[in-house]
Amino acid sequence: MASETLIQEAEALRKAIRHHSYLYYVLDRPEITDFEFDQMYRRLVEIETAHPELVTPDSPTQRVGGRASDDFRKVRFKKPMLSLTNVFNAGELREFDRRVKGSLGTDAVEYVTELKIDGLSMNLVYEEGRLVQGLTRGDGRVGEDVTANVKTIKTIPLYIENAPPYMEIRGEVYMPRKSFARLNEERDEAGLMPFANCRNAAAGSLRQLDPHVTAARSLDFFAYAIGEAEGLRVHTQEELLRQLAAFHFRVNPNYRKWDSIEGVIEGVAEWEEKRRSLPYDTDGMVVKVNDFRQQEALGATVKDPKWATAYKYPPEEAVTRVERIVVTMGRTGVLTPSADLSPVRLAGTTVKRATLHNLDFIREKDIREGDWVRIYKAGEIIPEVAAVLKEKRTGEEKEFEMPGTCPVCGGKVARVEGEAAYRCTNPQCGGVVREKLIHFASRDAMDIEGLGPSVVDSLLACGLVKDPADFYTMDAEELQQLERMGEKRAANLVEAAKASRGRGLAKLLFALGIRFLGAKGAELLAARYHTVEAIMEASTENLMETEGIGTVIAESVHAYFADEGHRALIARLQAAGVVTDEVKEETEGAAFAGERAVLTGKLASMGRREAGDIIRRLGGEVQSSVTKTTTLVIAGTDAGSKLDKARAQGVTILTEDEFLRRAGLSGEETGAVGAKKEEGLPSSNA
Repeated sequence: MASETLIQEAEALRKAIRHHSYLYYVLDRPEITDFEFDQMYRRLVEIETAHPELVTPDSPTQRVGGRASDDFRKVRFKKPMLSLTNVFNAGELREFDRRVKGSLGTDAVEYVTELKIDGLSMNLVYEEGRLVQGLTRGDGRVGEDVTANVKTIKTIPLYIENAPPYMEIRGEVYMPRKSFARLNEERDEAGLMPFANCRNAAAGSLRQLDPHVTAARSLDFFAYAIGEAEGLRVHTQEELLRQLAAFHFRVNPNYRKWDSIEGVIEGVAEWEEKRRSLPYDTDGMVVKVNDFRQQEALGATVKDPKWATAYKYPPEEAVTRVERIVVTMGRTGVLTPSADLSPVRLAGTTVKRATLHNLDFIREKDIREGDWVRIYKAGEIIPEVAAVLKEKRTGEEKEFEMPGTCPVCGGKVARVEGEAAYRCTNPQCGGVVREKLIHFASRDAMDIEGLGPSVVDSLLACGLVKDPADFYTMDAEELQQLERMGEKRAANLVEAAKASRGRGLAKLLFALGIRFLGAKGAELLAARYHTVEAIMEASTENLMETEGIGTVIAESVHAYFADEGHRALIARLQAAGVVTDEVKEETEGAAFAGERAVLTGKLASMGRREAGDIIRRLGGEVQSSVTKTTTLVIAGTDAGSKLDKARAQGVTILTEDEFLRRAGLSGEETGAVGAKKEEGLPSSNA
């Protein structure tokens, strides 16, 4: 039996971990280091492992369940989850306002507008403050029980202090755009059909039978409504949103109260363009009557409330021509088709290429060389073909066929059973080797400065490298035989390789190009196992015990290290001095200590990623968008809506020169970065 002291310690740890998780995941305002948080979490795991009777359903250790579900039980809602009517222009908004005021018999109506998040509606049931059930919307009256998967979303509290006896919190589960782009890249590499948009990706992730897979998908949640509740006293939508934030839910900050429909129309127009800079997808603006008594008086139809409507923004699309379909090779040997397009402006950028994913995608949409197509940006990021304009065909268009032989080595190309991908079957294919080497040296992996694709091509052509370990035995004199490789540049490349040896276990795992293992998964494994030897000896089941690592990733990692050739590569890397243990990143100064910085616009002296690395090295954090926690914005040329938002919020703004002075960078140092750009060489790896 656990002592009273141990029981109290476990409860104190649970409370502290909940508090710091809220600060980190919801407010983006951590008060302790990751190391301190990990120590608390590990201590709680130790206690609960030794004393299973102390484990509670709302414990932070229970976010990811170890058992996969066989299906999703159907559950009837106590209060239906209704859909919304749609309006598409200012006139229809005014008509909505006229109906509301006519039914109420008064002009004294306030509205609240909220961004319409493009995700999956969710109903969360709390009893005595504890999350007991998570239900999808289903048909609005019966939903599916996905509780185990919902618990993996770190912005959803497992326990709420001072909560009423029973309440249902409603909101939207969504996938951030960066997570969506990363997930589709991984699916392309794995030969799986990509998700069409962030909403489909969120829905597919929530309906996984294995919660570990859901945990790896980086889902998030915005709360915005209440279902059935006992003892909750709120009177307006604005008050409810504040109460939800007090309950430690993430609430979208971009809501606003209006005293007229003309104000609503103004707000809707303002966000049509601004929403594109958000890190998540939106497809409209929800307009709600603010006063709950007025909502009750207005009532609802069988399908939708009469006190709310959704203004839907038109999707931004463009029409262009497919000039040709080209095939490129990924690091796992997957051949991926893409469409070279006639250049066209779309969502603020010039688009010249769109991904076509695989042959199934091309066949499904019947895309041919020479076709006129309508394109859009999936997740506002990735250009994709929405439809073929078949009425514009002239008969000269050419159907596409995947090549039967590898365009790099001439080896046989085969479709893997159960996958949509075609792969080169030659394990020694130069294209596969090339892509693996480029990936290993890339910025998000080992970040070997100056070692981009063209240099890798030259090294391969001269037989100087065969695998990544050869990067660390390069000789400056030998390198000088490469085209455009002078004495100084050769010496710099050798030094850059040496400097990369200390990147640590997480970077190395990602750099190895293990199938299905992304950068985040590599970080999770490094944080749990600390050494490459521990990972190499772990079973598939052991690997799956890591939060965020599912069956597919675990099996792939285990299979990779079961290969003797891969184990030999690790040995060669270690012999070359590459650090294969976990490395905690240390700061190099305090110039940006305590700052939460956003970079916007173009910097003349460096890329934004390099600038972000500088901020982190000097004690600061980098955010992707301006929020209430942002303390600093560094603005380059052509800065857009982020700069406007920073000014409106009174956030400190630095020019590029001011940023460089604060960072302590001399003209010589910044000039070196600029010189790399002028020479057409990457300042770091692309």
